[in-house]
Amino acid sequence: MGRITDVVKNLLIINVIIFFGTQALPEEIKSLGNMYFPLSNHFEPYQIITNMFMHADFQHLLFNMMTLFFLGPLVEQVLGAKKFIQLYFFSGLGAVILHMGIKWFEYQGMIAALDPDQVTQVATEGLSILNSGRNWNGQLGELNYVLNGSILGASGAVYGVLIAFATLFPNMKLMLLFPPIPIKAKFLAVGLIALGLFSGVTGFQSGVAHWGHLGGAIIGFVMIRFVWKMQSLR
Repeated sequence: MGRITDVVKNLLIINVIIFFGTQALPEEIKSLGNMYFPLSNHFEPYQIITNMFMHADFQHLLFNMMTLFFLGPLVEQVLGAKKFIQLYFFSGLGAVILHMGIKWFEYQGMIAALDPDQVTQVATEGLSILNSGRNWNGQLGELNYVLNGSILGASGAVYGVLIAFATLFPNMKLMLLFPPIPIKAKFLAVGLIALGLFSGVTGFQSGVAHWGHLGGAIIGFVMIRFVWKMQSLR
């Protein structure tokens, strides 16, 4: 890997500062930066951006920042600073759109089967119940996760960078951490997309925004191949 580039460096600094700077805040304050379902009482438009800089825990932060640190500089060197910023934020936006789009269809199916008073109860009381570590059983609980659950993290934006890297440098070998074996970037990308699609459809690894990861990956690929029409660098 070459020197760390300016945009990557600044994104790393911002993410780390925000993570450690918010650790002492009460959860109800810190979670204001998360992205809530647009029909939730807790949704604010600014969350579309702020959620990209929030992380659930140190492991979440570490994985995203390591990926950005190792893969981001080469992508930024090829694209330039302006296009790299566009790639990062549009991938994060794509993650939000696909994740919330899937949740929208789930939400419509749930409210059709519930009494309007039950939906109102979930909307008004659900977040405090989730914050207490509890939830309703059955359909009310599922609706509560959709309506009052939130997504956070740079993963969608980072997936866009990762897929952009694999598109530009498909045959470059990367060293995995677990297991520590080399793998070509294109095979890693295909494997991650397949795992994300499988997990999103089956519910495997619940609590992870798999559709968001896929949304970021799709935008990363589309921007490299179709928007900027860049070819693979062999």
